[in-house]
Amino acid sequence: MFASDNLSSSAYATEEILNVLVKATAIGIFAMVVPITLALLGVLAILLFSYRQTIKSYPQGGGAYLVTRDNFGLLPAQVAGVSLLTDYILTVAVSVSAGTAALVSAFPGLFPFRVLISLAFIIILTWGNLRGLKEAGRMFAVPTYFFIAMMGVLFVVGAYRFATGGLNPVAANLTFAHDELRNVGFFVILHAFASGGAAVTGVEAISNGVPAFKAPEWRNARTTLMWMGTLLGIMFLGLSVLTARLHVVPDPKGAKTVLAQVGQAVFGHGALGTLLYWLSCGKLPFLAPTPAAAAPPLTGGNSGNSLTTLLIAVLGVGLVGAGYLLRRRRQLQ
Repeated sequence: MFASDNLSSSAYATEEILNVLVKATAIGIFAMVVPITLALLGVLAILLFSYRQTIKSYPQGGGAYLVTRDNFGLLPAQVAGVSLLTDYILTVAVSVSAGTAALVSAFPGLFPFRVLISLAFIIILTWGNLRGLKEAGRMFAVPTYFFIAMMGVLFVVGAYRFATGGLNPVAANLTFAHDELRNVGFFVILHAFASGGAAVTGVEAISNGVPAFKAPEWRNARTTLMWMGTLLGIMFLGLSVLTARLHVVPDPKGAKTVLAQVGQAVFGHGALGTLLYWLSCGKLPFLAPTPAAAAPPLTGGNSGNSLTTLLIAVLGVGLVGAGYLLRRRRQLQ
């Protein structure tokens, strides 16, 4: 439950890096994917070390909120708490959208219905989480383990085909608008690094929900945190290496994800390859239950403060307003 969102972000973090580099039409995009990934893994290592200490020092949960409150006061803590709650709300949107994109990549005929499919997945996730933490954990653990297993199969098959010379670059026609854009600029790299930061979302969830673990809670939570970080690092780096090797670029129409393109290139178009590809894409929408597990402990820790209700109300109004403005913008385009 606490690791599903973080692990699933490895499926689209590489694509976010490529989206920035491709828009800059820079000739060195494939040479920069792996270095940027390694830099992000360095950030992940720092976060893991930090939250390991937080889990032991605050076994009652609360994470960044309690750390900020004890060291900087109530108001900065409220900012940290509401920021995390905002992150949990957006996590559902991002994870479900990424999962739906992966599913549509496997079944192109579903492309016109992607919004309805996303809403249906949110309803399923809500229904599952309303059954309780343990019930939801059993329900959503299967897609998480299956995702890890399929990523492992992808990397093993990809490594084998690379070693035997059967892994060739995918044809990609990249054009360059101006000669001065043929090299990756420093600010483009920073932008790609920031976009690839999607890979480290959800790391803090375990520190917020320490009481949900079996005794000794803090020790089991730290063990889970390290396993989660290790698996994330392996999957993120593995997908970036395969993407750079295959010269895969994001589909400008959004009909096929980078993970889907890598899966097709590695598994091939045979019956087994198609089955593995469909299975690897079809389980992603169910990897977004983390907010339901991590948000209640955080909200409970905030509940004794008078500012909490006001801040959540402002957050709700802001999200509704942002959604309205985005909808109006699409209508005007």
